[in-house]
Amino acid sequence: MEKTQIQVPRVKLGSQGLEVSRLGFGCGGLSGIYNAPLSHEDGCSIIKEVFNKGVTLFDTSDLYGDNHDNEIMIGKALKELPREKVQLATKFGILRSDGMMFEVKGTPKYVRECCEASLKRLDVKYIDFYYQHRVDTSVPIEDTMGELKKLVNEGKIKYIGLSEANADTIKRAHAVHPITALQMEYSLWTRDIEEEIIPLCRELGIGIVAYSPLGHGFFAMHPRFTGENLEKNKLFYKRLDDLASKHACTPSQLALAWLFHQGNDIIPIPGTTKLRNFENNLGSLIVKLTDEDLREISEAVPVYEVAGEREYDSLSKYAWKFATTPSK
Repeated sequence: MEKTQIQVPRVKLGSQGLEVSRLGFGCGGLSGIYNAPLSHEDGCSIIKEVFNKGVTLFDTSDLYGDNHDNEIMIGKALKELPREKVQLATKFGILRSDGMMFEVKGTPKYVRECCEASLKRLDVKYIDFYYQHRVDTSVPIEDTMGELKKLVNEGKIKYIGLSEANADTIKRAHAVHPITALQMEYSLWTRDIEEEIIPLCRELGIGIVAYSPLGHGFFAMHPRFTGENLEKNKLFYKRLDDLASKHACTPSQLALAWLFHQGNDIIPIPGTTKLRNFENNLGSLIVKLTDEDLREISEAVPVYEVAGEREYDSLSKYAWKFATTPSK
């Protein structure tokens, strides 16, 4: 695809008034989720360049990087950007206990402690968009949401989101305070939210923020791209590669374009440590697909034939299908 000056559209995310760039940026990789971490200087340089290209939604978490390094980096970058033009999203709720072992916590006391700590690390007066990173199935969602609602009322956060939540949890949470968006894995490789979660979110006016929209990156050290799973999934990648040639774009551009065509309420947040990859992702905004094209692309990656789990073992038990909390 030829290089051109691409304008990033702005869209409403959810029904509470939040406006964001049509394409977001996942910042976790800058601190080494799938790769070696960048220096703060290099990471800030990428964030500034991404902003200058029109992306204003930046997604981080207190989980990303050793000693919450990613939030600290983002805080430094924000000092060189117009704060009022950035939609800053961060998350709480996952604790790393031993390497790749995790536990989830959503008590009101912990919610507040995490928010206060993130505000300090980011060095901001408010967080635009605060997510529960994973649902604590030992705590009624009403308790968690009650504390988040207090933080909204205090002006410390503006909008509330959930990640990897099931239908029951979404409805109960939304009854306490409106949920602006649900962050879920959604891509050509992972489409299990299409039957139940996306229709519910549209009914309630909740946006979808799609993490890992490129399927974790085809050559990442991920369950789907190791051993026999890699061999099986190569077939689907080859089909997508052939279709990308047909549409004069790259496979990643085609995969992101497919997501954009699922609706304006779906915001992908791919991340990268290389500006050339970001430029490539921007190109997906100008790929035009017909309904027939979309069917052909969907059929090229039969979702129930994709080999391998979508989560690492230590996080799989917190996937959205298991995210039911006790009754209040």
